[in-house]
Amino acid sequence: METLSIFPIWVLVIDYVLGVVMWTLVARTAMGFFLPQDSQFFFMKFFVRATNPILRFFKPVTPSFLLDLFVPLYVAWFFFMIRFYLMPWLLGYSVMGMLSFPLESEISRFLYQLFGG
Repeated sequence: METLSIFPIWVLVIDYVLGVVMWTLVARTAMGFFLPQDSQFFFMKFFVRATNPILRFFKPVTPSFLLDLFVPLYVAWFFFMIRFYLMPWLLGYSVMGMLSFPLESEISRFLYQLFGG
């Protein structure tokens, strides 16, 4: 695992947690285009149940004019900003750039090995 030699383990853990939360919020928004929030489809039930506490936490900074469908995407933007700007700044780096997030780097490396050779 190349990223383990670049970043301390605690950075990877924080980034992976923030990344999973961010992508779960994005997935909830995407599923919301096709299913209502109270759908009985197990993926939608999981996304709603897993993200509702996060959405409640961010409610004070969520504009009231946003459609309910886009609220998870708006909150995911905060997680993106933390991962792209705050984490590198706290670690003393400049902005890392595209595909430099440890979670996405590992996924892209795996897909490249799987399909690209």
